[in-house]
Amino acid sequence: MDVKTVSELKSQLRGEVILPGDEGYEKARKVYNAMIDKQPNAIVRCTGVADVVASVKAARAEGIDIAIRGGGHSVPGFGTADHALVVDLNRMKGIRVDAKTKTVWAEGGCTWGDFNHATHAFGLATTGGIISTTGIGGLTLGGGIGYLTRGAGLSVDNLLSADVVLADGSFVTASERENQDLLWALRGGGGNFGVVTNFQYRLHEVKEVVGGPMFFEIEDAPEVMRAYDKYITDAPRELGAFFLWQTAPPLPFIPKDRHGDTFCGMVVCWVGRSERAKDVFAPLRDAARVVAEHVGPMPYPSLNSAFDGLVPPGLQHYWKTLFAKGITDGAIEAHMTFGPKVPTVNSTTHIYSINGAVHDVAPDATAFGHRDAKYAVVIAGMWPDPAHNESNIRWVRDYHKALEPHSELGGYINFASGDDLDRVAVNYGSNYDRLRKVKSKYDPSNVFHINQNIKP
Repeated sequence: MDVKTVSELKSQLRGEVILPGDEGYEKARKVYNAMIDKQPNAIVRCTGVADVVASVKAARAEGIDIAIRGGGHSVPGFGTADHALVVDLNRMKGIRVDAKTKTVWAEGGCTWGDFNHATHAFGLATTGGIISTTGIGGLTLGGGIGYLTRGAGLSVDNLLSADVVLADGSFVTASERENQDLLWALRGGGGNFGVVTNFQYRLHEVKEVVGGPMFFEIEDAPEVMRAYDKYITDAPRELGAFFLWQTAPPLPFIPKDRHGDTFCGMVVCWVGRSERAKDVFAPLRDAARVVAEHVGPMPYPSLNSAFDGLVPPGLQHYWKTLFAKGITDGAIEAHMTFGPKVPTVNSTTHIYSINGAVHDVAPDATAFGHRDAKYAVVIAGMWPDPAHNESNIRWVRDYHKALEPHSELGGYINFASGDDLDRVAVNYGSNYDRLRKVKSKYDPSNVFHINQNIKP
């Protein structure tokens, strides 16, 4: 960046500007996915809206790209880019809970761990992800799937308003009262429309849950998947559940002689009355013999962070995604071919149920374009050694290819990889054309294009 531009930017900030050659640049430029190795021109660690406004204006004046970083978990590494200015929101973690109205304002740098810590004190929560170190911004803007989805809806279904810095550096609020079209687009349209500095959510009464994983033998996976598919259709909405493949880590509840073995499993979360949990879980637990389980009562934030240790920063990431209306025999055959070959303890495949409250919302009420799907599937390749990139990427791609004939067009954009940009229209689904119109209104020059991009 031009010396004068940098000097002027620094004079307008409370935050920090980190440039190539500065102490800390190498650490600051890294994102969650170690496969991403970008060299931005500047990283601005913003402390508030004024810093974001100044950063956007400086990047526009300099004619360089803008990358927005919240939690930094983007698998394609959209939180950074070569020669870009990174708007890093990580220091913007303010949260204000209104227990009376059951709402919360949370700044764009918050993770779900930050969020849950604040709301749990009031016995409240909203739909967040599965990993607590994920940023609230990226997950929400892409839809927001988590443990509470079937009862509370997607994160976007609980998004009441948002503060946004637009491409020209102006500041607006999107709500049901003003800029309604922008709020509609933010509810599933990703980071295409501006830098969201603050989110307002609806909260639900959730404090203690009964949940955790239960593992079954590989050969029992067809029975487990069929039981899951049958039961979750009309299961109580207080039940969240997803199927997974998992290499057993060395945890106390897993027999020592099975550490390192691969299992199929179900992860459950019950937010209803705890005495009902055993009966609610029975159709899943009774699908086959349980080899190991760690299901019990716990605070909701504990379940939301239970798998953090399996996905530390610095792994190689390559993911693929699909939507499905059911788990067919053909899909089960594909899962049985590739699931048991899960390459590392970090890698997995999850089949998330997204029915219940998600299906109550009209397909065009938000930008999330796949309301008719019953499942969101992710094949998440995650491994520590870059020397294994080729073989692990091949596992993800071959698995995805085998599932495609048994799935819907498109996948969940939060699980899409950098080489899925040619699938943007089908991934955004039925509302893509309307999203393009909103994009043309709020960002006609496509300033915010380092994302699953909607072209004006």
